[in-house]
Amino acid sequence: MSNDFSLSSFPELETERLLLRETTLQDAEAIFAVFSDPAVTQFHDLDTFTSIEEAIALIVRRAKRFEQGEGIRWGIARKQDNVLIGSCGFRWNPQENSAEVGYELASTFWRQGIMTEAVHTILQFGFEKMGLRFVVAQVMLDNIASKKLLEKLGFQSQGVLKQHGFFKGQYHDLEQFVINK
Repeated sequence: MSNDFSLSSFPELETERLLLRETTLQDAEAIFAVFSDPAVTQFHDLDTFTSIEEAIALIVRRAKRFEQGEGIRWGIARKQDNVLIGSCGFRWNPQENSAEVGYELASTFWRQGIMTEAVHTILQFGFEKMGLRFVVAQVMLDNIASKKLLEKLGFQSQGVLKQHGFFKGQYHDLEQFVINK
């Protein structure tokens, strides 16, 4: 059974400390600040940003993906100032009623439980509102923090996919994690 993952409007989600909202062109400088940090992009499939135009292009790509029903990426903003400090979201797999999760966070906010809070919230949304059966994550082998986050959220390792990801000019082994509804 295939699911239709198109949404009529972008859903805003709220946690104790965070607003998960649509990213707009007004967020370009904040997105650039996140992705211009090599510590953030070290395990990401994007190169470190060197210009604001790259942030604008990313915002446009993500908006198009949402409009086409291919995925959703929430900007993570602190409630106190509504400034984006990262993002998290899904790429849908309608044939399997599943999604792949992805995320990143400005390094100054690491180890504060922010990503746990954000990803837990979007997982709830995915399972309860979108009818997902399972969610997968693929992580570079050296990304220990991401593996710990996924395990904390209840994901289980399914093993290593050899030479599975190609980005930054080379193939990478990726560990796949899965959480079921």
